[in-house]
Amino acid sequence: MKGADTVMASVVQYNDWLEEECGNMAREGLRTLVVGKKKLTEDQYNDFESRYNHAKLSMIDRASKVAAVIESLERDMELLCLTGVEDKLQQDVRPTLELLRNAGIKIWMLTGDKLETATCIAKSSRLVGRTQDIYTFKNIANRSEAHLELNAFRKKNDNALVILGDSLDVCLRYYEHEFMELAVQCPAVVVCRCSPTQKASIVHLIRTHTGKRTCAIGDGGNDVSMIQAANVGVGIVGKEGKHASLAADFSITQFKHLGSLLIVHGRNSYKRSAALSQFVMHRGLIISTMQAIFSSVFYFSSVALYQGILTVGYVTAYTMLPVFLLVLDQDVNAETAMLYPELYKDLLKGRELSFKMFFIWVLISIFQGGAIMYGALWLFSGEFIHIVAISFTALIITELLMVALTIRTWHWLMAVAELLSLCVYVASLFIFDEYFDREFITTWPFWWKVTVITLFSCVPLYILKYLRKKFSPPSYSKLSE
Repeated sequence: MKGADTVMASVVQYNDWLEEECGNMAREGLRTLVVGKKKLTEDQYNDFESRYNHAKLSMIDRASKVAAVIESLERDMELLCLTGVEDKLQQDVRPTLELLRNAGIKIWMLTGDKLETATCIAKSSRLVGRTQDIYTFKNIANRSEAHLELNAFRKKNDNALVILGDSLDVCLRYYEHEFMELAVQCPAVVVCRCSPTQKASIVHLIRTHTGKRTCAIGDGGNDVSMIQAANVGVGIVGKEGKHASLAADFSITQFKHLGSLLIVHGRNSYKRSAALSQFVMHRGLIISTMQAIFSSVFYFSSVALYQGILTVGYVTAYTMLPVFLLVLDQDVNAETAMLYPELYKDLLKGRELSFKMFFIWVLISIFQGGAIMYGALWLFSGEFIHIVAISFTALIITELLMVALTIRTWHWLMAVAELLSLCVYVASLFIFDEYFDREFITTWPFWWKVTVITLFSCVPLYILKYLRKKFSPPSYSKLSE
């Protein structure tokens, strides 16, 4: 039988050297493993097998009875040996952790190792900086000790924290809010002698008390519960098997890939998803605003402004390609994002998907829908079909110009999508005679009216973007200059 020294110390026969040698190996940064054995006579084995089979057939509380029978066998075992294995770090672990710290990401290390081993690994991996002090939380057992230790820790909450799992349980039992309030302010936290259940509980506590998004990274089966408890789980395929990678949202082969996963792909995914959701909302709200204005002007009639294929074309052939190609947009390339991880800090503010940004896009949609609809009514030429042609053409061009206004980096796919969408719409003007007057759309009044309405709806936003870039430029624009 093999296991951690804390578990095996109560299983093996009494000895006076196990604890001392485990401490010596742990201070050298070695992961210890205790091995023991027990010889059974034939009568002892038959007795164990009889009790084990009887427990397995029990209909009530079967699991605890089976565990009790097995535990009765795990006593007075002969101590065979104590092993110490160096837990060699993967390549580029140190620069990856430094990259994540510079990006504003707080890192907690949850491990089952001894306190001394965990401290050595935290230092060797640069989880704790060279000049950074470490506060080792004392082993506590009751409420009064927890209160005294928390008061001492409160004076040094700028240090990295190292705490035992048992001490953490005591603190959380009596002073959960106070401890979490102090711990989240630490630059780094190391929790040692941590069980799989404790790992999941700590992740849940961080999510509850901070309201932040959590990412759990593990490479073994004992990390599965922690990975599943986090908002995002990352599993590393290692020598311990694929349990963690199969249970995770993302699977990587090396820890160093975590940097590009978060700093490059995670950042781009957040910004692209935000831009796409904003445009999908804008595309639906602007046409709804136009329909509401049209109905109110014409005595709240139930006549649809755009009927049949126009509505279908608006959300598909005319605007779909440029809008959905926003998922390929990027403000900086991967090399720049990895070189300046501080860019990731902008995401921590959550401005791209905030209520403020939502209401800004609502106002933009209402302004542009009102500008297009009232402009078309003001330039009304006498027939209803002319309102449809003028307003719908201005709507399509406005949507394409808004994509051009929002995109940060032009690429050939976006240019082709913009031109293709415009060409498809121009061609449909001459194909769908039942919606457009072919004679009217080839005249000069049609095009100057469309141009005036489009400029009125888009130019103010272009001016605002220029002023914002001039007086309050985003962080990525400073790097491109």
